[in-house]
Amino acid sequence: MSKLKVPYSYLKMQFGPEERKRILAAIEDVAEEGDFTLGRSVGEFEEKFAAICGAKYAVGMNSGTAALVAILEALEIGSGDEVITVPNSFVATAAAVDLVGAKVVFVDVDDQYQIDVNRIEGAITRRTKAILPVHLTGCPADMSAINDIAEKRNLHVVEDAAQAVCAEVDGKRVGHLGIAGEFSFHPLKNLNGWGDAGAVVTNHKWLADKIAKWRNHGMKNRDEVEFFSYNERMHSTAAAVLNCLVGHAEDITEKRIANAALYDKLLLPMSRFVALPPRPKNKKQVYHTYVIRVLDGKRDDLQKFLLEEKGIDTKVHYPIPIHLQEAARHLGYRHGDFPNCERQSREILTLPVHQYLTEDQIVYVAESISDFFTSFVATKRNKF
Repeated sequence: MSKLKVPYSYLKMQFGPEERKRILAAIEDVAEEGDFTLGRSVGEFEEKFAAICGAKYAVGMNSGTAALVAILEALEIGSGDEVITVPNSFVATAAAVDLVGAKVVFVDVDDQYQIDVNRIEGAITRRTKAILPVHLTGCPADMSAINDIAEKRNLHVVEDAAQAVCAEVDGKRVGHLGIAGEFSFHPLKNLNGWGDAGAVVTNHKWLADKIAKWRNHGMKNRDEVEFFSYNERMHSTAAAVLNCLVGHAEDITEKRIANAALYDKLLLPMSRFVALPPRPKNKKQVYHTYVIRVLDGKRDDLQKFLLEEKGIDTKVHYPIPIHLQEAARHLGYRHGDFPNCERQSREILTLPVHQYLTEDQIVYVAESISDFFTSFVATKRNKF
């Protein structure tokens, strides 16, 4: 196959003239109405997003990180408390826990890049208040097992679903399988806005009401403040954009699932060199990212080869686990504390999986990976 360019980012492909015209018209409506702060468009989006998630309530926020902090604050998790989560997520997961004054307690992950449910109970202490699973890559964690543990220990379950819009486990959409869930609409998410935005989803009215106040200075109404808080409102313009895009979420999900299935089929014969995570039948993965593990210590070489020789852009999500970041030094973790996570961080590689890929591009990526390892094997043989 002749050389193809395969970009990782698809943002320039996403908004054609007609789509831009529709979105700009929605923003113009906000401007004409002067409806900039918690306006009509925010309420409309909250209703639509709650419906997509199969939840009763959604509260629009200015980012996914703010949404996660707001949930923890609303649950009165803070100084002296502990929250169990994973070290292989984006840093915002642990940061949210730290920012409310609670202690981050990590446990290692399994081969699906999800929290290892067999290690959770060993990390629970009398100070533990919540379990915070992360549906990393758009693959749901084992929510049934997590909820069983939480119920037995009287703990909250808060879902970091930032990468998992429309993901399902046991036929149920993520986000409200615990007491609440957080979503992000960063420009590279499956449902993405024109800038940062996020949401909290829950089935509990008291929690939705409290978070709605939390995002707005703790204001009960225009003149009364119930508690001191932050300005973390979703902008009306952000909601206007998301209202134009939310109807595409299901189609985007199905296209990414189809792309991932083709990758799985094409990469399976390379299992000596490329490891794919298990694909449990009870989980609907939405592939915010498509992550493989490159064996034999060849991840960096393969990534360089794909970009420089084949024009294929890939990423690593994430090369440095949170517990080894400078920001986490005060937590006291060291190299070797979470061997599965650390091994994965040296092996993982994220391939393009976005909805604008063609079948030819996916085949080209797989063939290019095969070319690399064919050359690697030949070189290895020539040494002996």
